[in-house]
Amino acid sequence: MKNEVLKLLQDPYTQDKLEFENGMLINPNNGRQYCCANEYYSFVADEEISGNNKKYSSLYDKISWIYNIANKIYFFFKFGNEYKARSEYLNELEIKNGDKVLEVSIGTGDNLPYLNQNSYFYGIDISKGMLNMAVKHLRKWKIPAYLFRCQAERLPFEDNTFDVVFHIGGINYFNDKQQAIHEMIRVAKPGTKLMIVDETEKCISEIYQKNPFSKKYYQDTSEAIVPLELVPSTMEDIAVNTVNDGLFYCITFRKPA
Repeated sequence: MKNEVLKLLQDPYTQDKLEFENGMLINPNNGRQYCCANEYYSFVADEEISGNNKKYSSLYDKISWIYNIANKIYFFFKFGNEYKARSEYLNELEIKNGDKVLEVSIGTGDNLPYLNQNSYFYGIDISKGMLNMAVKHLRKWKIPAYLFRCQAERLPFEDNTFDVVFHIGGINYFNDKQQAIHEMIRVAKPGTKLMIVDETEKCISEIYQKNPFSKKYYQDTSEAIVPLELVPSTMEDIAVNTVNDGLFYCITFRKPA
């Protein structure tokens, strides 16, 4: 564990600083240990995951092996290519050379090849399957990144850590969307532009509910509502629009400097 990474971390449950010993992250105040498996540290045990977080982490564990190729095929036939589709929202990000970039729900790492490679990538996800695939992909693509398993409602990072914070796909079905947004804001540096992208009702009804692998998980479209009211009114430059032919909403806002 590099010292510059260790300095950014904290216990997501107690906010205590962590120590690194014998390959583990340790909370010196209560002795809790966080272990590394397959090149990422886990800050949550399976038995601690409940509700929607448990339901959808299970779904993504099951589909992680095909998620990347399925997206590539879909983007090709729907939008012409993957770059064109992802650029509609990734171009909203303000990434400068040397920035520390956090992706909440990094999945299989598919967004990172389209970002500024002269920055430092960090990613969290709740799905072990997705993180395992991210490790493979990023190694293949030669993109260094620090990965962690945790719930978006409890990020294991210090306040005011990241120059860029974004989330793509998943927040509609988080246990606590409000808390996840607060956490993203907390770990962002003052002045940071944040971005949240997720499926619209159109995406749920026209794609997920017609897919035999996902339809049982997406019977209800009521959760696919733009959570604009959950963005604190103290944020600046709040904006929302739809991308990818109305299949996704994109919320951007800035943490006050």
